[in-house]
Amino acid sequence: MRNLKRVLLAVFVLLLVLAILAFVLENQQGVSLLFLGWAGPQLPVSLVMVIALLIGMVIGPILGWFLGRTSRASRKHLV
Repeated sequence: MRNLKRVLLAVFVLLLVLAILAFVLENQQGVSLLFLGWAGPQLPVSLVMVIALLIGMVIGPILGWFLGRTSRASRKHLV
């Protein structure tokens, strides 16, 4: 049973890597983003998407922690 779980995990990881590789290879067109008057360098679409994903993965938990903390603090004042 343990070996079956390892094989299934390996297959899942392999499929995920293949999907990411296909996404990166299919999205090599260059784009330049304009935000608040700042023009970024021309980068591949896939790189822009991966950077946005990583920034979201950092900011999301920080916001969740901060909002949870303020919510707990407000509940303490109510008690």
